[in-house]
Amino acid sequence: MTNRWRKTLAAVFAAVTVAVTGCSAGGGDDFSFVSPDGQVDIYYEGEQRQKLPELAGEDLFDPDKRIAASDFEGQVLVINLWGQWCGPCRAEAPELQKLYEETKDDGVAVLGIDVREHDRSAPQDFVRDRGLTYPSIYDPSGRSLVNLSGYPRTAVPSTIVVDRQGRVAAVFLRALLASDLRPLVDRLVAEEAA
Repeated sequence: MTNRWRKTLAAVFAAVTVAVTGCSAGGGDDFSFVSPDGQVDIYYEGEQRQKLPELAGEDLFDPDKRIAASDFEGQVLVINLWGQWCGPCRAEAPELQKLYEETKDDGVAVLGIDVREHDRSAPQDFVRDRGLTYPSIYDPSGRSLVNLSGYPRTAVPSTIVVDRQGRVAAVFLRALLASDLRPLVDRLVAEEAA
């Protein structure tokens, strides 16, 4: 394949991606994900922040209980996509637990979304073995994420941080330490809820 042909294909792919993302954004008020220049740490400030669309699903331990991001209204919410099969998630989960324990009294919540697991017992064991006390949605198919326009649902682990007003303040498409998240979370805790 010639270099010119590759450039043409890349340009066509980029144009289609922009068109699809723009068409799927809907009313314009809800969050529509775009990764500028392939960044893995994306921050949104002030008017750039858009409302997180509804994310909801079954509780990992109780299929009759439904968990929704909106259950955490007025709190800073850290949403983490994970799977027990994911190596980086094994190191990240205790870090998220640490962040949760250090900040929950300040109005910070952590919500996991367990994806691509077709047997509840493995992720349940993962949570118990690591002493994770924050809730997780059990979502083998990724259905809870369908409202996230443009979001790469296959990026695991990844984390979405939501401010007290329910708007997306940051997206991380990589594994994180508590120390990576703490400065942002502290800043969002200090912001006033509208």
